[in-house]
Amino acid sequence: MKRYLLFLLCVGLFQAGNAQETIKSNQALPGREQGLMFSFNDSAYLFQLGGFVQPSYTYQKTSNVDAAQFLRVNRAFLSISGTAVKEKVSFLIQTNFSESSPLFDAWIAYHPIPQLSFTVGQKQNIANNREMLFREDRLQFTNRSNLSQELSNTGREFGLFVEGRLGEKFGIVPMISLTSGDGRNSFGADSRDVDFGGIKYSGRLDVYPLGFFSPGNDLYSSDLMHEQQPKLVLGTAYSFNKGATNRVGEGHGDFLLYNGNGKLALPDYQKLYVDVMAKYKGFSTLIELGNTSARGLSSNFLNPEATQRLAPQQIGSLLALGNSYNAQLGYVNRDGYSIDLRHGKLNPEFKDLPENILIGNENYTLGLSRYFKGHRTKLQTSFSYLKAKGGSETLAAELLVQMSF
Repeated sequence: MKRYLLFLLCVGLFQAGNAQETIKSNQALPGREQGLMFSFNDSAYLFQLGGFVQPSYTYQKTSNVDAAQFLRVNRAFLSISGTAVKEKVSFLIQTNFSESSPLFDAWIAYHPIPQLSFTVGQKQNIANNREMLFREDRLQFTNRSNLSQELSNTGREFGLFVEGRLGEKFGIVPMISLTSGDGRNSFGADSRDVDFGGIKYSGRLDVYPLGFFSPGNDLYSSDLMHEQQPKLVLGTAYSFNKGATNRVGEGHGDFLLYNGNGKLALPDYQKLYVDVMAKYKGFSTLIELGNTSARGLSSNFLNPEATQRLAPQQIGSLLALGNSYNAQLGYVNRDGYSIDLRHGKLNPEFKDLPENILIGNENYTLGLSRYFKGHRTKLQTSFSYLKAKGGSETLAAELLVQMSF
């Protein structure tokens, strides 16, 4: 039910902002970032069609396991976006056809003033770590960090999002959201595919003590624009998922817990992130810290008959719980050549639980990239080393080409 209410809000916002006007002039132009831009009514209405593909080759070798090689398409995105300038409305529909469920983004936003926006629909959640706020075609390495991959899925949520923007020389960006708590919206495959739990409450506060980055340069971690003055953003994000039933709170029905009366008694799932990103003359750094925890675990059972009690620490086998760290350093010159380093560590809350969802490990990555047209066309390589708890070691190398259209 909660998803249908949010969907009705989306439809209502669209109808409020939609207006019928006579088109005076039409033209097709190169997109601002990629794809093709269509301009109507003397640029009062703008629509953009674009996308990108990422074919890649990966070599992977794990201790006591035969080496594996993969030739695949990591991502294949198609997007349609638009803006109605007079109505102060924008929208985005974005799909990833390398996934079995391709719809990633589908939202509409109303901007009453330039410093404020209200968005309804499915988009990247504001309360994940900073790297998860970046689009998939704007990553510094061939793939997201272990912190991002282990504490998130796609990072998309369905709900209502509010974002503000204050100041100039000292900038503040507050954000809040109310989402379904089930990640990407399904609307139910059938009558048995129902939502569990309640709403997810999220907030993020970003502070720019040295002023805002160059336009668009805060949307990725590499300093492609070569900031001429040091720029810094300090961020903190928190989310409270009331009744989670997925390992990272981006799904529903993967597990269920009950109280002694056989009624659902789902755990509350919390995420807290602190991150720092800085850029100056091609140099960049990104540091992220994450903590995940669960509440509401007293008198929980694994079955409605209340005969299988949730054992101490067993919640770690259902939810990703613990502390995580990720740090990235890089330099890109004006010709588009970059070298990047990454170090990360995952520490599960219950270190002695063999069935931990969050598996303890430490990882290192070296990345070499060539940007031909910024993030539109690039060639990336990465060389990674991961040591998991128990001594298992994995070496991996990946070559990725990104082509936008």
